[in-house]
Amino acid sequence: MDLLFRQDAYLKSCDAAVVGVDEKGIRLDRTVFYPMGGGQPGDVGRLALPDGGVIEIVDTVKGANHEDVVHVPKPGSPSLAPGTKVRAEIDWDRRHRLMRMHTCLHLLSAVIKGDVTGGQVGDGKGRLDFNLPDQSLDKDLIAREINRLIQEDHPVNPRWITDEELAAQPELVRTMPVKPPMGTGKVRLLDIDGVDLQPCGGTHVARTGEIGPIEVIKIENKGKMNRRVNLALAGAAQ
Repeated sequence: MDLLFRQDAYLKSCDAAVVGVDEKGIRLDRTVFYPMGGGQPGDVGRLALPDGGVIEIVDTVKGANHEDVVHVPKPGSPSLAPGTKVRAEIDWDRRHRLMRMHTCLHLLSAVIKGDVTGGQVGDGKGRLDFNLPDQSLDKDLIAREINRLIQEDHPVNPRWITDEELAAQPELVRTMPVKPPMGTGKVRLLDIDGVDLQPCGGTHVARTGEIGPIEVIKIENKGKMNRRVNLALAGAAQ
């Protein structure tokens, strides 16, 4: 399967052909739909059919491996035969909010010096958990620092390194519970110029300025050592 979102996160649609259908969903020969993973939800959208019909896609998940993407149709949708030509179209507005928030969480992990123990990218909102024993966090200071990095408009670029290069630089891996997939010979990094560099397979904006202003909603103590920082894009905090 050709995973077009890896090459260009700004692609909103693509022409594709159905290569398989089972109880889990629909597989295409190529897709712009990002599957749930790394704390980022799977894309939603639709498959436009040659006869003018539409199949709504309510989720996208990984299949048997990292190259296998399954498009989950709305219950009751008609079945598709292998070989059917479709136009795959994501809900772009939702995806773009997820891209903005995912990139913002990388800024958060650069501002707070501590191992990341968990996280979640949401539609306009997000959170990271940090291993910070006996340390308090200043909500206003964190917000100011993140907004400063956003306003500085740093370039954001994915790049690849080999498994061996990552093994030689274990400090690049900030997420304690989730290790980057290895074994294929290369690992995808997200490089926010001068700010942050760590493995990540998600979709991101091209510059930090595209995130727009953010708010730190609240900071929670989740146990003796865990601190949860909740963010929202400005205007999405309600």
